[in-house]
Amino acid sequence: MTKRTSAKYKIDRRMGENIWGRPKSPVNKREYGPGQHGQRRKAKISDFGLQLRAKQKLKGYYGDLTEKQFRRIYAEAERLKGDTGENLIGLLERRLDAVVYRAKFVPTMFAARQFVNHGHVTVNGQRVNIPSYRVKEGDVIEVRDRSKQMTVLLEAVQLAERDVPDYIEADHSKMKATFVRQPGLSDVPYPVMMEPNLVIEFYAQN
Repeated sequence: MTKRTSAKYKIDRRMGENIWGRPKSPVNKREYGPGQHGQRRKAKISDFGLQLRAKQKLKGYYGDLTEKQFRRIYAEAERLKGDTGENLIGLLERRLDAVVYRAKFVPTMFAARQFVNHGHVTVNGQRVNIPSYRVKEGDVIEVRDRSKQMTVLLEAVQLAERDVPDYIEADHSKMKATFVRQPGLSDVPYPVMMEPNLVIEFYAQN
């Protein structure tokens, strides 16, 4: 579990972007950073700073993953054939908590992690309570029967600010979703620009 789930708005402020596209994000009103020095004029960011920021933004988007978790995913993406940046995005989107969020079963990525953790989800009929569980193409993710009337589910389905991407087929009447295929960067509906190429550069140099 992340230590900063209660401070998700601070992540937005720190990045200076509404990284989840939420209407209540403080960045919508205040584009400067948090703290008493947040309104100071920003200095030009170095290449290292840009790379670090890209990493923190991507890591924060997926529920503020720990550095150990994120580095492990990067190492796996690097071992796979093809573009490492695309592989990184694909592996992140195959996390069970990410799929639950994309299917609009819950309103936020943080809620998705908690939802999975509390045992409300099955994969191919088997209960899975590990948010980092990696789904495969064709896997069926379903909300358990006893959890289907939870308020958080009913509210999430009504959210107008985001749609279910085409690499997931979701049936909200049954609270069931199928992971169709691993997406690439251009398939993922990020509200802000993600730059996995800068993340790759960061790890290559550090």
